Amino acid sequence: MRRSIFHAASITLLLSLLIAAWQESRHPQPIVLTPSLTGQAEYCLTCHSDLPQISNSHPVQTFGCVLCHGGERLALDANLAHSTLRGGRNPADFSVVQASCGGANCHSGTAESFNNHIQRATTSIQATYAGAIASIRYTFGAQPDLTGRLGIFAVQVPASTSGITALAAFDPAIETNPFVQAFGQNCLTCHLSAQPIQTGSRYDHFTGCSACHTPTQSGDLNSVNTGTATQVHKLTTAIAYSQCDTCHNRGNYDLRTMTFQPRADLPADQLHDYYQPIAQFTKCEYSLDCVDCHTRTEAMGDGSLYGSKKDIQYIQCKTCHGTSTELPQVKTLTDPNDLAFRLALLNPVVDLKLGDTLLFTAKGEPLWNTRLLPDGTYQLVGKVTGQVFPFKPVLGSGCTQNGVNQTSAYCHTCHSVQR
Repeated sequence: MRRSIFHAASITLLLSLLIAAWQESRHPQPIVLTPSLTGQAEYCLTCHSDLPQISNSHPVQTFGCVLCHGGERLALDANLAHSTLRGGRNPADFSVVQASCGGANCHSGTAESFNNHIQRATTSIQATYAGAIASIRYTFGAQPDLTGRLGIFAVQVPASTSGITALAAFDPAIETNPFVQAFGQNCLTCHLSAQPIQTGSRYDHFTGCSACHTPTQSGDLNSVNTGTATQVHKLTTAIAYSQCDTCHNRGNYDLRTMTFQPRADLPADQLHDYYQPIAQFTKCEYSLDCVDCHTRTEAMGDGSLYGSKKDIQYIQCKTCHGTSTELPQVKTLTDPNDLAFRLALLNPVVDLKLGDTLLFTAKGEPLWNTRLLPDGTYQLVGKVTGQVFPFKPVLGSGCTQNGVNQTSAYCHTCHSVQR
C-alpha cells in the first residue's frame, strides 16, 4: 500500500516537473540589452528583436527601448512589460512627449541649439488648430474677426513674436451657435492632439510628432487606397506627400451639416493624389514632395503662436526662382557647424561640402537640398525620392512677371496644368 502511494506520488511529482519544464520552455530566453545612455539592462528585444531600428538618429544600442517608450524593462510577460508604456504604441503623443522625447540634449532644448522641437510643435498651428477655430467662429458670428483667440488647449508663449501670446481653450459646450457646437463635435480629428478616426484606410495616422514622422508603410497608391498600408516602427524626416495627405486633401467639410465628406476618387498617380480636382497646379507642386518646398519652420512652427497657417507660411515661388529683376538668395557654406550640414545629416540624400552654394529663404533658413551650379542654374534633390530636379532662375528668361506679386494664381497664369 505504501509502495503504491509512493509510486503515485513519484508519478505526480514527475508530471509536475514535466509540466513545469514544458511551461518554462514556452517562455523565450531573455535577450539582454544595456543601452549606453541608461546603463540599465532591459529585456524588450526578447520579443521585439524583429523590429527595425527606428532611425539612424536613435540607435538601439544607445537609446534602447525603455528610455523613449517606458514599460517594465525587466518583465518577460507581455502584459506586465507593456503596462507602463507611455502613449501606448506612440510615445510621441503630446500628452507624454516631454517624458519620452524631452531633455536639453534631445528635443526640448533651446532655439539656439535647434533642439526646441517639442515647444515648436506643441505651439504650432497644426497643434492648436487656432486658424480653423477662428475661421468657423468668425463665419458664424461668434467672434468679430479672424484673430486667433482659442486653441485645442490653452497655451501661453509670452515671447511670441506674432502678436498672439496666449490662446484660451476652445470649449464647444459653452458656444451658443449650433454650427460652432457641431464643429466641435464633428470636425476636430485632424489637429495633432486628436485621436484620428482609425478606418484602416489611407487617412490613418498617429498623433503628436508621429503624425508626420511615423509614415505609413507603403507609397504604393493601390495598397494605400485599399487600406493595406500599415504604420511601421520608424521615425523619418523624409516625409512623403502621402503622409501629409493623411490630414490634408482628404476631402471637404460641409458647412451646412458640419460633417466631413471624404474623397471618393482613387487617384492613380501623384498629380491626382496630391491635390483634389478643383484647381490649377504647377509642375513643381505635383512633382515634388511637400517637404521639398515647405521648410521645417513652416511645417513644425517657429515657437510663436499664430492664428492662421498663412501667417507662418513664407516660401514663395521667388524663393527658388527669383524674379525678373533679382536672383534668388544664395549663401556659400564656409562654417562646418552650419545648420545645413546638420539637416543634411538627418536626411542624407545630398553630400554637402564646404564651398557649396545653397539657396536660402528670406528668413535665412538653408534650403539644404538645393545647389547653385557653376553654369548659373540650380538643382533640387528630392528629400524623399532623391530625384534630381534641375531648374533655372526667372532672371533672363523673358518672363514679364511683377516680382512683388507672388501669389500662386499669378504664376499659374502661365505655369500650370488643369486638373
